[in-house]
Amino acid sequence: MEFIPTLSTLLAFAAASFVLAITPGPDMTLFVSRALSDGRAAGLASVAGAMTGIAIHTLMVALGLSALVVASPTAFFVLKSAGAAYLLWLAIQAIRTGSSFNAPVAGPSGRGLLASWAQGLGVNLLNPKIILFFMTFLPQFVAAGDPHFTGKLIFLGLFFVVLSTPIVIAIVFGAHGIAGWLKRKPQIMRMVDYVFAAVFSVFALRILLAQGR
Repeated sequence: MEFIPTLSTLLAFAAASFVLAITPGPDMTLFVSRALSDGRAAGLASVAGAMTGIAIHTLMVALGLSALVVASPTAFFVLKSAGAAYLLWLAIQAIRTGSSFNAPVAGPSGRGLLASWAQGLGVNLLNPKIILFFMTFLPQFVAAGDPHFTGKLIFLGLFFVVLSTPIVIAIVFGAHGIAGWLKRKPQIMRMVDYVFAAVFSVFALRILLAQGR
C-alpha cells in the first residue's frame, strides 16, 4: 500500500516511539495517578483518552491545522494557556481530593471511567508542546515531495498509538500492583498526591514557556 513507509523507516520510527513512550510526561503522570487513586480501569481509561488525543493530533498535523495554530501567536497563546490552566487544575484537585479516600483498590470511584477518559484526552489535546512535537517528529519520516505525504503521516501517527499503548498499559498495571499497599498507608498516599501535584505544576510551567516556531 502506498501510504505504508518502507521497513527501514518503520524500524527507525518504532525505535524513536519506544523512547518517547517511556519518557515521563503529563500523560504518564496522569495514567499512574489514576491507577493509584481510582484503580486499573480508571488508569486504562485515561490511557484511552490520551491515545484518542494523539489520533486527533495526527489528523491535525496531516491536514495542516496544527501549522495554522502554531503560526498564529494568538491561537498558540490561547491554547498553551488553556493547557497550563488545565494541568494546574489537576494539581489543585490532587491536593484537595487526592487519593486519600477509603475505597477498595479495584472498586468503583466517584470520578468514573468517562471522567478519566476525558482527563486523558484533555491533558493530551491541551498541551501545545505535543502539537509542536508531532509537527517536527512525524514529518521526519516522510519525504516532503512524497505524493502520499498525508496518508503516511496519518499511518505513522496511528502506528505510534499501536506501539506506545502496550507500554503505557504495562505502566498502569505496574502502578496498580502497588496501589493496595499504598492505600493501606494514607500518609504515603498523601505524599504521592503532593508529588503528582508538583509534577503537574512543573509541566504547566514548561507549557507556558513553550515557544512556537
